[in-house]
Amino acid sequence: MTGRPSPASSAAAHARRDVRLTPEQHVFVTERHLATLTTLRADGSPHVVPVGFTWDPEECVLRITSRGTSVKVRNIERAGDEGLRVAVCQVDGGRWLTFEGRATVSRDADEVAEAMRRYARRYRTLEPDPRRVVVRVAVRRVLGSAYMTR
Repeated sequence: MTGRPSPASSAAAHARRDVRLTPEQHVFVTERHLATLTTLRADGSPHVVPVGFTWDPEECVLRITSRGTSVKVRNIERAGDEGLRVAVCQVDGGRWLTFEGRATVSRDADEVAEAMRRYARRYRTLEPDPRRVVVRVAVRRVLGSAYMTR
């Protein structure tokens, strides 16, 4: 062990433990909806892709699974251990939520297994893939449609 914090612990350090969802928001993030993840390319332009995510209210973290070779993962890893500021936006008609925070990438097998378990509960069971990683977004702020933020 090197004494350097892991990306997962770095992400947790950036999370705000006081981020709490309203009951309406909690229901919304447990329903089966896709979202978009916005990262920044090296030239500063936005890279926006559809993703499935899960919300961990205890850690105030979103988890997204991906292949380690994806553009979103490369964008995040380029930012280093501190992570990259990102936005995850879920929308359904007039209901929407945007989560803002710092994203890091974890290749830890236990973290990947936990993310897959959570994903299966919300969406569907994922096939094993040795290239799978977890994007952890340490949420700092939640924005949403008016009736969902009361």
